Amino acid sequence: MLFCIFLIATYAVGFNLLCSYNLQSTFEVYSFYNAETTPIIVGIILALTVGYCIMGGGKRILKLTEKIVPCMGIAYVLISLIIIFANIKNIPHMFAIIFEDAFDFRSIFGGLAGSCLVMGIKRGLYSNEAGVGSAPNASASADVTHPVKQGLVQTVSVYIDTILLCTATAFMCLSTNTPYNESVSGSMYVQNAISTVFGSAGPIFITVAMVLFAFTTLLGNLYYVDNALIYLNGKKQPSKRFMIGFYIFCIAVIFAGALMEMSFAWTIADITMGFMTLINIPCCLMLSKQVFAALKDYEKQKKSGQDPQFLAKNIGLDTENLSFWK
Repeated sequence: MLFCIFLIATYAVGFNLLCSYNLQSTFEVYSFYNAETTPIIVGIILALTVGYCIMGGGKRILKLTEKIVPCMGIAYVLISLIIIFANIKNIPHMFAIIFEDAFDFRSIFGGLAGSCLVMGIKRGLYSNEAGVGSAPNASASADVTHPVKQGLVQTVSVYIDTILLCTATAFMCLSTNTPYNESVSGSMYVQNAISTVFGSAGPIFITVAMVLFAFTTLLGNLYYVDNALIYLNGKKQPSKRFMIGFYIFCIAVIFAGALMEMSFAWTIADITMGFMTLINIPCCLMLSKQVFAALKDYEKQKKSGQDPQFLAKNIGLDTENLSFWK
């Protein structure tokens, strides 16, 4: 129950504040951006669109985005590769910077002292959520014959998020030698990097991608929250009146996120996500015996040429207390 409470705090508040802020920040690069009015306009449009969908409408919007978002992800990687190859002469210098900073003893001991190391852990968690305990909400709904199949899919997603997408972003920015400072932190740094090759079309692509990614992320976050609310309500769907009130609260959070300072939005998300992780990781260790037993069962069937089928009794689980895998 405590984990569910922190999950709701993380995904209904922390991450939605941050997601909304990140989206509106992509407009800072444009000449029409006004620090007083643009965040309000973006916040209202985003909050109303998400609210329309979670209140039962917007089915056409959802069908459209679920088709466009994967294509946008692929396009982002391809554009990153184009920019990297366009600046291929800078690649040796880019790696020199990476290794100089990575093995700089002042940075190493300064990082071990706390700040840099903690920042790396926090951003790593946000990148792919490995260890946070959120992804099982989605993966548990998958229709598979063996839980290890879905476990392997979830493992691959970590590599796609961090190794592929985040590395592509880093290489794209570093290879262009785009100046970086506090005034261009966040999405503006990426937009400046992409504009070195694609001109004014580059920032527009990032903005469109962020709109799609942010929209689907906000809806996905609220799906996680719905599961937690059902669990806290004795595994029953809360009343319609409660859910309407809760969704109105979530819409208000999304609007507020567009108006916040970047540091405050990150801090809220870091705190709530940190509590989730501190609860989840010990639970993962406690479940490790069953995890490795399930993996061995999967590998055994796979080696014998079978399509792995899972039965709980095969790894010594008590089937009387299980809802599935009997």
